[in-house]
Amino acid sequence: MPDRASFRRIGIVGQSRDPGLEAVLGHLTTLAERHDLELYPEDGLRELFEGAGEFVPGRPDLLLTFGGDGTLLRGARMVAAHHTPVLGVNLGHLGFLTSIRPDELESSLNALIDGEYWLDTRFTLEAYVIRRDGREGVRYIGLNDAVLHKGGFARVIRLAVRLGEDGDEVGAYSADGLILATPTGSTAYSLSAGGAIVAPSMECLLATPISPHTLAVRPLILPADTRIEVEIHEPSAEVVLTVDGQEGEALTPGDRLLVSRGQATVPLVRFPGQSFFTTLRRKLHWGAGSQRGDGRGNGA
Repeated sequence: MPDRASFRRIGIVGQSRDPGLEAVLGHLTTLAERHDLELYPEDGLRELFEGAGEFVPGRPDLLLTFGGDGTLLRGARMVAAHHTPVLGVNLGHLGFLTSIRPDELESSLNALIDGEYWLDTRFTLEAYVIRRDGREGVRYIGLNDAVLHKGGFARVIRLAVRLGEDGDEVGAYSADGLILATPTGSTAYSLSAGGAIVAPSMECLLATPISPHTLAVRPLILPADTRIEVEIHEPSAEVVLTVDGQEGEALTPGDRLLVSRGQATVPLVRFPGQSFFTTLRRKLHWGAGSQRGDGRGNGA
């Protein structure tokens, strides 16, 4: 376990419009003074701190995110290249990836200082577009997923999916889109589209079609080292790439999306008693209808 010195420099990411954020950051400032911690808020939060240092992705020993899962995903992408541990403070509703509530901030910082925590390391994916003229686009890092979906009033889109360096063809997908997810992203958009729930320690990638127009096209679970290539075939389709639901770009027919396991990893801070399945039960009510009884869940 890292010692206290490992978590002396604290990066801070959050949405300034979130209700209650200013109060919890004021509490954080008090705790930082008590424990001699250095705070480095992102630019949008600098005005809420006096004399805080400038946020630079490689500087913090720990990143605190204040908001929901979207804020944690944004913060994780900012520091992923540096393998910086991330602790999410939930100011939203679901908060599946975030670990603690604002009223747990003090006890959690004490636990970090005392070494009473563990790091749940998640791998990322890398996604980029190759245009039909051969130009390569921006390389995106995603903790959850890379999604191709129709934009505007486009009709069903046709996508050709190939795997591996030799381009082994899976087949043509006629659907509203395709979700390429990590195990972390298996409980996000992929789950809503009918994909499997995958334990985050699994080494795999998921390919989940969005509203496929044939029963023959089903979700796939692929080895983590698989290189996935998706080509846009529909000549009149408007197709958009979205990474973690937050950044991306438009594609046109003939463009190809390449997705593979990323080199970056994101260590999420967890505390004793927190696990993937306790979170499933608490946040998604996993197994809530199952009770001991006659096997039909009614306890009779």
